[in-house]
This record gives sequence, structure tokens and C-alpha cells, in this order.
Amino acid sequence: MRLDKFLKVSRVIKRRTVANDACDGEHVSVNGKTAKASYNVKEGDIVEVKFGTRTLKFRVVDVREHTARADASSMYEIIND
Repeated sequence: MRLDKFLKVSRVIKRRTVANDACDGEHVSVNGKTAKASYNVKEGDIVEVKFGTRTLKFRVVDVREHTARADASSMYEIIND
């Protein structure tokens, strides 16, 4: 699954176009490297998203095309450094 779609389906970012813009603006990295929106997300990837001064770092646990709102947070686990 594309990175921008994963961010939207998992509800880390609300809209896919915003996720795409975040990737283009180099605010998203996967496994320590800046990632494009077309990056193919796999289970076990470490994703880091920068929201202004705040950074969200999480591990991809599950990749699903569709998910209910209540189950969206089960697609990743937050990593605290």
C-alpha cells in the first residue's frame, strides 16, 4: 500500500492529499530515510511524521485497504523515544 494511502486509512493524517503534501514536503520518513508518497509500506516499517514542532513515530503493525474508525489505531503502534 502507498504511504500516503496508509497515513489516510490509519487516520494518522485526515486526508490523502494532505498526506501526499507532507511526503512531498519531506515531513515523513520511513526507516530513517525521507520517503515519497509512492513508497510501498510494509509491516515492521518505522514511520516518522513531523507536525510542526511535534513528531509522531510509530511502527506499522498491519496493512489493510479499508478499516473502521475504531480499528484504525490498531494498524500501528506508537514508539516513545
